[in-house]
Amino acid sequence: MPEKLLNKRNNLLGHIFSWFFSVAFFSLIFYLSSKQFNPEFNSELVAKAAITNIGLAISVYINLYVLIPKLLKKKSYIFYVFWLILTISASSFFVQFAILYPFRNVLHVSEQLTGFNANIHSAFFFVTLVYVGVSSFLKFVKDWIAMQDLNYKLAKIEKQKLEAELNTLKGQLNPHFLFNSLNNIYSLALIKSDKVPELILKLSDLMRHIIYESKENFIALEKEIEFVDNFVALQQIRISNNTKLKYEKSGEIPHARIVPLLFEPFIDNAFKHGVPGNTDSDFINIGFQFSADKLHFKIENNFSDEQKWNKKHSGIGIQNVKQRLSLLYKKNEYDLLIHKDNHVYCVELNLKLH
Repeated sequence: MPEKLLNKRNNLLGHIFSWFFSVAFFSLIFYLSSKQFNPEFNSELVAKAAITNIGLAISVYINLYVLIPKLLKKKSYIFYVFWLILTISASSFFVQFAILYPFRNVLHVSEQLTGFNANIHSAFFFVTLVYVGVSSFLKFVKDWIAMQDLNYKLAKIEKQKLEAELNTLKGQLNPHFLFNSLNNIYSLALIKSDKVPELILKLSDLMRHIIYESKENFIALEKEIEFVDNFVALQQIRISNNTKLKYEKSGEIPHARIVPLLFEPFIDNAFKHGVPGNTDSDFINIGFQFSADKLHFKIENNFSDEQKWNKKHSGIGIQNVKQRLSLLYKKNEYDLLIHKDNHVYCVELNLKLH
């Protein structure tokens, strides 16, 4: 049986059982109250209890299926209270006059119920109010549980979607990084540089970080900064001896966690697409500032008119960084600024640490 039909069936059975229990309860109450006049339990008491529950059901279901969805959930509180009191009063009159009065001889109803009696009406009103209150509370609990279940399912779906997107982004990032690094080492191998073995070892360390240590969405900040240290050292082979490279870190690195490979695309672009390499004023400045719960990263480099920094030069890496920031951090937890001015390309990232 489909889950929706099963829920409807269980809901219907629950209502039937509740009213059956209510009729049995009122039958017992009526029997105990009339025991001194009629010691035998008979069908007349059950009929009286059933009739009373009809009036209760009128108020309960009008409240559940009309007043709550049409008024209460739309925050029309004054109209809701007004129509609720009117509904309960009407059902109380209905029980007292329209049902009990015609059957007063059959049910042996007291003479005080054959006309309007304020005490009897108040008693019916109070009992009906209790039923309406209990049924409303149960509905709110049921709706709350259903909402929690829906939120859980949505969160689970969102988590699965997030993990799929992150795996896709990491799959794009790793080949991108490996391709660039191998190009660097290849260029040195062509000139038979003595630095090649050392750089291959560094590349091995970097790939170990990417393949094993950066599998999680968040890793230790110390490990990521260590990766940046090695990465900058590896990237230096791209630039000429005339290029001024400044790499600074200020403040003590806090014991925090961060998204892995967050800075690599910006550093990679600065070395690959930045400095023209034909002037003595070429520069790359990389800086980190650490505090207890914040990190400030800034990188800037010069470029020439011929290089024309545009979306093509932003590459896959930077787009991945933007996506991962939006997926793994709240909007108020990071601020990424990318701008160019006077032949200087600058990236700044302010990040709240966890």
